[in-house]
Amino acid sequence: MVLKAQVLAGGRGLGTFQNGFRGGVHVVSRAGQAGELAAQMLGQRLVTKQTGAEGKPAGKVYLMERVPIARELYLSIMLDRASSGSVIIASPVGGTSIEDVAAATPEKITKEVVQLGAGPSPAQVARLAAFLQFAPGSAGAKRFAECLAGLWKMFTACDATLVEINPLAETADGGVFVCDAKINFDDNAAFRQAAIFEQRDHSQEDAREVEAAKWDLNYIGLDGNIGCMVNGAGLAMATMDIIKLHGGAPANFLDVGGGATAEQVTRAFELLNADSRVKAILVNIFGGIMKCDTIAQGIVQAAKEVGLKVPLIVRLEGTNVELGKKASTRLRANARAPLRPAPPRACSGALSRRAL
Repeated sequence: MVLKAQVLAGGRGLGTFQNGFRGGVHVVSRAGQAGELAAQMLGQRLVTKQTGAEGKPAGKVYLMERVPIARELYLSIMLDRASSGSVIIASPVGGTSIEDVAAATPEKITKEVVQLGAGPSPAQVARLAAFLQFAPGSAGAKRFAECLAGLWKMFTACDATLVEINPLAETADGGVFVCDAKINFDDNAAFRQAAIFEQRDHSQEDAREVEAAKWDLNYIGLDGNIGCMVNGAGLAMATMDIIKLHGGAPANFLDVGGGATAEQVTRAFELLNADSRVKAILVNIFGGIMKCDTIAQGIVQAAKEVGLKVPLIVRLEGTNVELGKKASTRLRANARAPLRPAPPRACSGALSRRAL
C-alpha cells in the first residue's frame, strides 16, 4: 500500500513535517506500519516547496493500493487561451516536476491543441500514444486511449480548467493507471458543479482568502505590513509596486472591483484590520464605475463597526470624489483610530505619475 498526506500542495514526497518527520508519501510494506506512519502525519503541518514555511495541515491521509510501476509518464489537459480551446500535454518523463522537464529537455514534451466541443481526434490520440512510447496496436496503447477518453469526459463534464496526471503509470503487463492527479475547477461553474464544490476543504486555504471570497472580494495574502485596498487589478498591482519601490512591503492584494457596495468595502476593512501584521492601510481608488462616495461610506461604516486600529491613508479620484471627501471629513472628525489624511491632489499626482 501507499500512504499519502492529503494537503493542497505539490512536492509532498520531498516535504518535511514540522515535527521533523520526512516525506508526505510513504510505501507501507508490513502490517501495522500504516498506523505508525499516519500517526506521524495526522495533525501535523507539511512543508513543501509550494507551501512556504508555514506548511499545510495534514488532517487526512489517503491509503491506496501500490501499483507496480514499470514506467512513469506525464499527461495533462488544460484550458488554452492562445487557441481559445484546450491543450493536451504529454511527456514520457513523469513522476517529476514538468517545469523541470521543460527547462532541461523540452523535446520530451509534446502538445495537442483540442477544441472543447470536439475532443481529441483519433489521429491526435495516436500521436500522443506514440510520443509516450506505446507500441501501435498494443494493449498499452489501447488502454491509454481509453484513459485519455475518460479524462477528457471528466475535464469537460466537470468544468475543469486543469486535469494533471503525474504520474500516469504503465505496468509490466500493459496496464495504464492514474496514480496521482491535480484537478482545478472553474469557480464560475460552482452553481453547476455543486457536488464538487461541496467537497472543498477550506482548512487548506488562507482563512483571509476564504472570508474574502464570501463577499466577492479578490484577496491574496502577502507577507508585508501595509494593507492595500484598491479598485481594479492593474491599479492594485501598480500600487503594490509603488509601495515596494519606496521601501515598503504590501500585506495583501485586495481588489474590490468596479461594482463593490459599501457593505463589501466594510468587510474588506475588517479583513485588513484583523491582520496583526498590518501596520497601516492604504486605500487607492480611481472612481469610474466604482464611485468614490461608495468607498468613503464603506470606510465610515467600517470605522463605526470595527474601529480602525492602524493609521489610514485614503486617495480618492474620479466619480463623486467631492462627495467622498465630505464623507472622509466626517470620518476624521469621529475617528476612533489615528488617521493621516494626505492632500488628495498631491497624493493623486504622485501615484498617477508612478502608475503611468
